[in-house]
Amino acid sequence: MSRIGKLPVTIPQGVTVTVAHDSVTVEGPKGTLSQSYVPLVEFTVGDGQCVVARKNDSKKARAFHGLYRKLLDNMVVGVSQGFSKTLLINGVGYRAEAQGKSVVFNLGYSMPIEYPIPEGLTITAEGPNKVTVSGISRERVGQVAAEIRSLRPPEPYKGKGVKYENEVIMRKVGKAGIK
Repeated sequence: MSRIGKLPVTIPQGVTVTVAHDSVTVEGPKGTLSQSYVPLVEFTVGDGQCVVARKNDSKKARAFHGLYRKLLDNMVVGVSQGFSKTLLINGVGYRAEAQGKSVVFNLGYSMPIEYPIPEGLTITAEGPNKVTVSGISRERVGQVAAEIRSLRPPEPYKGKGVKYENEVIMRKVGKAGIK
C-alpha cells in the first residue's frame, strides 16, 4: 500500500471538495482549482477529509494513487493558505523592480529583461535584491520561479545570479596563480 496515498487529506473550514466523474474541484477563500484524473483511482469525501483509493492493484493504479493524493493535498493547501517562493538576486548592479503588470530585471545583460506577471500569480519585488512569487497553484508558482531563475542562473565562482532563498551554491576555487 502506498504510504502517501493511504493518508487522508484533511479539508479545513471554508474549503469544499467536489468530485465529478473525471475531475476534482477544490474551492476555498483564495480561489478555485480543478484537476482531471484517470479512472484507476476514486475519491471519497466525508467527515472533513477526503480519501483517495485505487480500484485495482495494477502498476499504473499504484503509481497514480500517491500522485493524485498529493495533488489533492496541494490544491487544498493552495486555496486555503497559498504557496510562495522567494528568489534572491546577487551581483553588482543586479536588481529587480515591479512595474505595473511586469517585473523588470537588470541582470548584467546589455538590456533589462521585462518579465510579464502571469494571470493568477503575484510577483513582488521586496527591495532590489528579493523577489517573491506567490499564488494558489503550487505547480505554477514553481514554474514561474524556475523561469525567473533561468534568466541568470547562479554561477559557481562568485555566486552571481538569481537563486532560490534556501538554495546552496557549491562554490569553486578560481585560478591559482603560479609564482
